[in-house]
Amino acid sequence: MFKDFELIAGRPVYIQVKDYMKRLIIKGALQGGQKLPSTRELSILLKVSRNSIIAAYTGLEDDGFAYTVQGQGSYVALEANASVNAADSSWSMDWKARMNGHARLAEELDIMKRGIRAAKGTISFTSIAPDESLFDLDNVKRAFMDRMSVEGNVLLNYGYAKGYKPLIDYLRQYMEHKGVDMKGKDILITNGFTEGFDIVLSALSTGNSSVICENPTHHTAIKNLKLHGFDITGIAMERDGIHLGNLEQALSEGSFDCAYLVPSYHNPTGIVMSPEKRQGLMKLMANYKIPVIEDGFNEELRYSGSHVAPLIATAGAGNSVVYLGSFSKVLFPGLRVGWVLADQELIYYLESIKRARSIHTSTLDQSILYQYLYNGNLEKYLKKAKAEYKRKYELTLQCCKDYIPYTTLSGDGGLHLFVTFPEGFNTRVLLTACLAQGVIFTAGDIFFTDGKGQHTLRLGFSRVADEDIRKGIEIIGRTARQLMG
Repeated sequence: MFKDFELIAGRPVYIQVKDYMKRLIIKGALQGGQKLPSTRELSILLKVSRNSIIAAYTGLEDDGFAYTVQGQGSYVALEANASVNAADSSWSMDWKARMNGHARLAEELDIMKRGIRAAKGTISFTSIAPDESLFDLDNVKRAFMDRMSVEGNVLLNYGYAKGYKPLIDYLRQYMEHKGVDMKGKDILITNGFTEGFDIVLSALSTGNSSVICENPTHHTAIKNLKLHGFDITGIAMERDGIHLGNLEQALSEGSFDCAYLVPSYHNPTGIVMSPEKRQGLMKLMANYKIPVIEDGFNEELRYSGSHVAPLIATAGAGNSVVYLGSFSKVLFPGLRVGWVLADQELIYYLESIKRARSIHTSTLDQSILYQYLYNGNLEKYLKKAKAEYKRKYELTLQCCKDYIPYTTLSGDGGLHLFVTFPEGFNTRVLLTACLAQGVIFTAGDIFFTDGKGQHTLRLGFSRVADEDIRKGIEIIGRTARQLMG
């Protein structure tokens, strides 16, 4: 006994000793009532200082695993390894058989579990996350220290379901600067876009609901819509956004509870809906009384052209648009902070759903983001990030034009491009062939609402080095031409 103890660098020795002794007790190697080695003896056996053993024994006693008899030494607590004695009553549950339809559907739609496990060195165009090498660490650290020095004790306690008020106030101004009429509207802070979307759908779903959206569209949105029981109708896209003629026809023929739309740097096509089309879209929604869930996505990553107002700004004083915002693609996705901007009556109910589900979004995360924004860092960071992403965007665009035999190529900004091949071409076959050569991308069929899109793919370039962009796209293009014969 005690021969398998190994120290790990960087962790307090007494804690390692305490945890090691706990494991021996829990496994039954040391029995309840058994006397522990003296501190001097154990320090020799484990080759650590006696002071570390004394501190470890004190910790064991504090945790209820040991007790001391004055003048006799330390002993294992009588009930410390009761879990070993309970083994006779153990039994195995078939949890797979217990899973309900919701859990089974979630697992079925979980492409991350079925995704390609790429070997080290693979050139991957699958991610549209920001490039962490651009992260503004010094100013994030400064924001953390600034906020902790002001109200550190408060930030480490429970917060409010609605969110951290300084951040809410900042976001109100931020959205006003986008042209949004904030009168009668309110904000709920969420754990990123996904929780915000999930909460909104929870409030709107009747279990037999219908939604209309672009086709293709955000895969995570498709998953959540299906999990909430929505019947999805996808509308084809044109070069400047959703096809209004097809949309009007669908609205006239069916009944819909809401619409889900990504008007700026659409995922996966990268298309930015034109101002004229936004006006036409909102008129249609008003005529048919369809509320809109707008995914703000990464609308800050505009590389050229003028500012395009979000749909919620186009709606003016109306309250029919629910805006889902997040800085995940622009700043730091590790800070899980997003927001829902909507009519104050809707936010009143969404706040209660939020409180029931997760109590509140991390106040610490919210406060760091607020201080970072308040310090004026967003504008400076965006200038640097947009310059780098624009350069990569233009490189990727040119490489696609040089090497890939595409039918159409879209992407007006953001962190990805969308490639369409001739009908009948299968990008899943292309993906398999490219994987064998060390290159992967996202096959486009997962973004389609009707099971189509087998001839499309998405290329995320934000985290790919320049030389790998050139090499990877050349391989994709050459392999595609070979498969086309």
